[in-house]
Amino acid sequence: MLGLSINNLTGKIPASIGNLSSLIILSVGDNHLESRIPEELGRITTAEFVQLSYNKLAGTIPSSLYNLSSLDYIDMASNQLEGSIHPDIGVFLPHLTGLFVSENKFTGPVPSSLSNASGLMYIHFANNTFTGSVPQDLGRLQNLQIINMSGNRLGSTEGDHDIDFITSLVNCTKLKILVFEDNSLKASLVSSSIANLSTQINWISLGINEIHGTIPSGIENLVNLTFLILESNQLIGTIPTSMGNLHEIQALVLGRNKLFGTIPLSLGNLTLLNYLYLYDNNLFGEIPSILASPTLIDVILSNNNLTGSIPKELVDISTGLLVFNLSGNALTGLLPLELGNLINVADLDVSHNRLSGSLPNSLGRIPEYLWELPFLTYLNLSFNQLEGEVLTVGAFGNATIVSVEGNYGLCGGIPELNLSICPTYSTNKHLVVKIVIPVISIAASCFILLASFFIIGHWKSKSRKNINVSSLELYNNKFWRVSYLDLHKATGGFSESNIIGTGSYGCVCEGVLLEQHRIAIAVKVLNLQQKGASKSFMSECKALRRIRHRNLIKTLSACSSLDFKGNDFKARV
Repeated sequence: MLGLSINNLTGKIPASIGNLSSLIILSVGDNHLESRIPEELGRITTAEFVQLSYNKLAGTIPSSLYNLSSLDYIDMASNQLEGSIHPDIGVFLPHLTGLFVSENKFTGPVPSSLSNASGLMYIHFANNTFTGSVPQDLGRLQNLQIINMSGNRLGSTEGDHDIDFITSLVNCTKLKILVFEDNSLKASLVSSSIANLSTQINWISLGINEIHGTIPSGIENLVNLTFLILESNQLIGTIPTSMGNLHEIQALVLGRNKLFGTIPLSLGNLTLLNYLYLYDNNLFGEIPSILASPTLIDVILSNNNLTGSIPKELVDISTGLLVFNLSGNALTGLLPLELGNLINVADLDVSHNRLSGSLPNSLGRIPEYLWELPFLTYLNLSFNQLEGEVLTVGAFGNATIVSVEGNYGLCGGIPELNLSICPTYSTNKHLVVKIVIPVISIAASCFILLASFFIIGHWKSKSRKNINVSSLELYNNKFWRVSYLDLHKATGGFSESNIIGTGSYGCVCEGVLLEQHRIAIAVKVLNLQQKGASKSFMSECKALRRIRHRNLIKTLSACSSLDFKGNDFKARV
């Protein structure tokens, strides 16, 4: 045995190595060896194990190497070897169990004689330039466990039968990994025997080919399947409901096909699922909330016709998500607050949807939690209908990782985002009449009202042995000055989930004033589009100056201002 792997060796393999006439194991992999494989290596007729991988060896395989009829295992992967594999390699090396030639520059056909090496367990031909058809008699390899021929140019120019070899592989009852992605295979998947492969198989990859047809029924019989990769083909039809029975599946990759229909609810049964790629299809309907799973790492559903809102359960439970891409759909509604639970997310893309909201509910406001996601390297909210102010903290302080273009209701942010300046108050005559005078009037009325409440409360407190300090007294007997932005933050953008009542002239939202020591509040927001609402607001303030009752909620403040769009805004707190 000569074991010299992983030693940073340089130079050539010396020709004198052929003098080791009794050598059984030669391992010089993972070094920096260059030049050609010496012909003299073929003189070691006792060799059973030859490992030359992960070097910089070039040239062709020396013909003398095919004389080593005792070879059990040969690994030449990850070099710069070229030329073709001898068509009779299976005849010359009948005892092979492992043949590794991946990541070189080999050309020509896959030798049909491979089936003569009946003990073959591992065939690795990936990432070369092999052409032509895959041999049809590989099923003779009863011990075959792994076959990987991805990244070549396999496929015929004559017909539609390029994956007929799978029928032969049904006989390989020990087969676990079948990888032929990134070739030029043309065939109908439904007419193949893929669903009849060994139940031991756990990895099938036929992506990036020209395979068409539907996903065959019976695929659920492959009960140990963990990776199913069929992306970038021409598959049509629906995703079979029966795929929910693949309980061991960890990666379901069906993107860039022509699949249609809804996402089956049965996929919620895949409790081990890590990667769900259904992008670039014609799927429609809502995203099932049942898909939520703590095992999910990547969810990419982009460029379909999905509708409805983003399920809060999906992001509330799937806290381990690293990639979450729902772009290019027709989703509506809020950005769920639960997105803030995705503390590990690096890529978040909800662009090109219809996420929106209309004031006074401000459904489209960018939530503050998005500023604080620590590992975020890409955030795309562009081309929705989001509204409100974009701050300059966290991810929003870096224009290279954030995109918010096409949201015409957004303002503020760093200059590189090219957003409009948020509205500010002006003192011109028009606004004095429109804003300042009403504000002074309302403020004066509410001041009298609040002062009355304070005097009565103070008088009543003296009569009690145990003095109760009110929330107003926490602020040194000063009445709160509350802005539109304060109320916007306190109520989550006046979200529908915080509305606790509606009336003729507006609605009431519950909220928490974060900057006032998390005081719970109720905010009555007037709908100024309703005739008489403004008059009702003034009347209510005047009435509450005179009335005090245990069933009336105490008035803490009032706000008369402009919203983010420059419209009048009035509310009682």
